[in-house]
Amino acid sequence: MTVPARFLDHLTYERGHSEHTVRAYAADVQMALDFASQQGAADLETIDTAVLRRWLAQMHAQGAARATIARRVASVRTFFGWARRTGAVSNDPAARLQSPKQQRVLPTVLSSSDAQEMCDRAAERATSRDPSAVRDWALLESLYASGARIAEIISADVDDWDQERNLLHLIGKGNKERVAPLGIPAMRALEIWVKQARKVFVHSTSPPALFLGTRGGRLNERVARQIVRKLTSDESSPGISPHGMRHSMATHLLEGGADLRSVQEILGHASLATTQRYTHVMGDRLRAAYQQAHPRA
Repeated sequence: MTVPARFLDHLTYERGHSEHTVRAYAADVQMALDFASQQGAADLETIDTAVLRRWLAQMHAQGAARATIARRVASVRTFFGWARRTGAVSNDPAARLQSPKQQRVLPTVLSSSDAQEMCDRAAERATSRDPSAVRDWALLESLYASGARIAEIISADVDDWDQERNLLHLIGKGNKERVAPLGIPAMRALEIWVKQARKVFVHSTSPPALFLGTRGGRLNERVARQIVRKLTSDESSPGISPHGMRHSMATHLLEGGADLRSVQEILGHASLATTQRYTHVMGDRLRAAYQQAHPRA
C-alpha cells in the first residue's frame, strides 16, 4: 500500500500545507501503512484500530520520542479522516487512537541584553561591507524584529518589505498572510543589504527574493539556519535556532508590556493558547528577579 496521490493533493491545494509539511505527512502515513501490511492488512479497508495500536506500541518499544509519536498519530488521523470522507474506507480506524501526552518544554530564549549584543556583533561584522556579512546581519535583525519563522523570511520577496512604513508582509502556515512591524535597526540593515550589497549576488535568473544565496538563488533554509547559529554563538554558547529567535522576540515583547493578543497577531498564531506558553518563560524570569531582589523572597 502506498499513500494516495489524492491525499497529498488534498494537503497541498485544499489545506494549503507547504511542500515540507506534505512530505512529513506522507512519510508518517507510509510508515503506518507499511506496518499494517506487515501485520497482514491487504488494503486500507482491512486496517483496524488494533493494528494501529500495535504500531504505536512498536514505536514506544523502539524509544521514539513522545513528540514524534504524537506527530505521527496526528498525520494518520488526518489521513484516515480524509479517507472516510472520500469513501476510501467505510470506517475510520484512527478516530479512537490516543496520542501520548506531551511534556511541556519551555522554549530556549536569549535575554534582551544577549540579543542586543548578538545583533551588535552581526552589525560590526557587516562594517567590512562583505556582501555575505551584510546579508547575514539583515537576516538576523529581520528575524528578531519580526518574529518570523525561517520558512517565512526566506520566502519573502523584496516587494514584501514595505520600506515606507517599515513592515514585512509574510505568508505563514496555511498560506495565511500577515504583516509584521520592523524596528529601526532592522530597517537600517535591510536598506544597506537591499540597496547596496544584494546586487552583488544578483544574476539574470535570480528570483525577486529578499534574501539571496551567494549563487544568486533564493537563500536556502538550511544555510539560513547555519547563519543564525553562527551569529548567535560565542565561546560560552553554541547559538540558538531561528525558532529560538522567534521565541526570544515574543518573550521580550511580553516582558516589555505587550499584550498577548498583539503578540499573537504579530507571530501569526492561530490560537492564543500557543502564545500563552511564552508567559511561562516570562514568569520564570520575573520570579528569579523577585527572589534575587526582594528582602523577603
